[in-house]
Amino acid sequence: MMQTAQATTTAPVISGTVESIERIGRIVAVTGGHAIILLDAADGKDQRSTSHCPEIGTLLKVDTVNSVTLALVSALSSPMPSHAQSDQELRIIEVEFIGELPKDEQGRPKSFRRGISTYPSLGNVVFRASKSELSKAYACDTDTAIRIGHIQQDASIPAMVKIDELLGKHFAVLGTTGTGKSCSVALILRRILEKNPQAHVVLLDVHREYEQSFNEWSEVISPENMTLPFWLLNFEEIVEILIGNQPNREADIEILRELIPIAKQRYMNNQRKDKAHVLRTRDQGDGTNVGIDTPVPYRASDLVALLDENIGKLDLRGELSPYKRLKARVETISRDPRYSFMFGNLTVQDTMAATLSRIFRIPVAGKPISILELGGLPSEIINVVVSVLARLAFDFGLWSGGQIPITFVCEEAHRYVPIDRTLGFEPTKRAISRIAKEGRKYGVSLCLVSQRPAELDPTILSQCSTIFSFRLSNERDQEILKAGISDAARSLLEFMSTMGAGDAITFGEGVALPTRVKFDMLPSHAWPKSNTASFTEGWARGAPSETFLQDVVARWRQQSFGSVSAETGEAAATPPQPEPVQRPTAPQRQPAAASTYAASGPLPGQGQAGDFQGIGSRLRRTLPPLAPGEAPLAPAPAKPDAAGAQPSLSSLMKQFRA
Repeated sequence: MMQTAQATTTAPVISGTVESIERIGRIVAVTGGHAIILLDAADGKDQRSTSHCPEIGTLLKVDTVNSVTLALVSALSSPMPSHAQSDQELRIIEVEFIGELPKDEQGRPKSFRRGISTYPSLGNVVFRASKSELSKAYACDTDTAIRIGHIQQDASIPAMVKIDELLGKHFAVLGTTGTGKSCSVALILRRILEKNPQAHVVLLDVHREYEQSFNEWSEVISPENMTLPFWLLNFEEIVEILIGNQPNREADIEILRELIPIAKQRYMNNQRKDKAHVLRTRDQGDGTNVGIDTPVPYRASDLVALLDENIGKLDLRGELSPYKRLKARVETISRDPRYSFMFGNLTVQDTMAATLSRIFRIPVAGKPISILELGGLPSEIINVVVSVLARLAFDFGLWSGGQIPITFVCEEAHRYVPIDRTLGFEPTKRAISRIAKEGRKYGVSLCLVSQRPAELDPTILSQCSTIFSFRLSNERDQEILKAGISDAARSLLEFMSTMGAGDAITFGEGVALPTRVKFDMLPSHAWPKSNTASFTEGWARGAPSETFLQDVVARWRQQSFGSVSAETGEAAATPPQPEPVQRPTAPQRQPAAASTYAASGPLPGQGQAGDFQGIGSRLRRTLPPLAPGEAPLAPAPAKPDAAGAQPSLSSLMKQFRA
């Protein structure tokens, strides 16, 4: 009964205030980082009233001489239960020590630190952590951290995430479909962009759902306006497109290996002959250092001409099949409207700097995130496009020395880096794996978003130092996370199969403590288009219009979401082609950074810090409106931003091709 009298006590004075805190019980066993607490008897007739009993995940404290030791509740039990409500039962709590608040000379707790310097002993009294102690435990520097929600134990304590630790060491967002995963990804990125309007984020959007989440901040690159020249592909990627997994493909591969460098050399020689396209000797050299993977332009027509030359040789009469196959494939793909973003331009120009400028948002120009909508691309080429983008991101970080950090967000990551070696595209796995293992050294961070962590390559997932785990019902998925979390927070994962939408377990370098978090709600105008379809509503109405099916068939055949006439419901005569970039006739030094594409019409302000004013702001446009019938002007050279000039992309091309 003496324990009951001590159930509530008063904490020491902290920062001039007195906090009433609740006593839980006393320690009766300590084993390493674990302890067992005998719960105090409850007041009243009903001894088993659990209003004061903590639940799993609650943060408790033990006051020692040098510090306030903090522990998470991991299990609750009653060794000898009784049927009678009036009987006194023994109830015990198992806890795991996670860190401490060291005391200063006056005995006041300071900032939280992980690890335990002074372990509690038998008989020490255990209390609930007070609000001020919770605030210290979960505190982060507000200048370099973002709020994503609140902790489950106390809704008044914000759940903060440290931006540098989150991005610098990669992170993953995992959860079954319908648990709020897409909304949380949008929330995290929006909060990061609020604090960092000069960020550089690349988001791979497989389901075309994120455009409205970043409407005012994003450059949306869809198959209708995408330009990714085929000569930017490395040898493995071009082999995947032109040859694929056909039988007896070794001969075709060797022919490509021989002819592509020759085609590149022909392009370079033609450029030297034209004085308007003279390249500096130190930029291009004599061409002897051009390898098969060097990102130098070449023409598909030159490749076809080389194949024709070999077909016409008398000594190859019995070995012409590979040459004819390759020629037919190149010509077929060049005419295929689905590949127009890669092979559609009639003229080949060195647009590498402009391509990097648009994808990686250099200069930012008020739009710090580029959303690449992959949903309209041919299924057999999506993995190749992801491989190119991931490889370009890493190589840019490498050759720029990490001066412009980039965050690469990979939605549906299990499609690109599966654990099954027979699935996916090996160069894509290698490109993303390279970012996961070495990207932090060069300012390239990775975000993996997946609903099936068990199908992800464990080596790549293990490189993500911060995890946000929403509800996961599959046991294999749960086991993957349990294998990677510390003992101090493993008990939190027991909630994974029962959590509601928007609830997540978060742990790792980006957060102060492993905890259960309730994510904030996004404003309705920023929700991703990922809501589950309502069958009852859809079946309660008829077809949207008389031309509905014709519109669908036209888009289906054109493989384009934007190639249907709204008036006639018929497909356009030809699919929309990406607008070619207007380039100077001779290379020139760019003062601050490479120009951006003008594919979407007039550009906003040229990346100055004052052009961005936060959520819901309208971006000021510095270019005059176009007169009727007037063509868009070529983008002007970028101005240095408020923070100083960014490195020139054109100056990096020499290092790319060296």
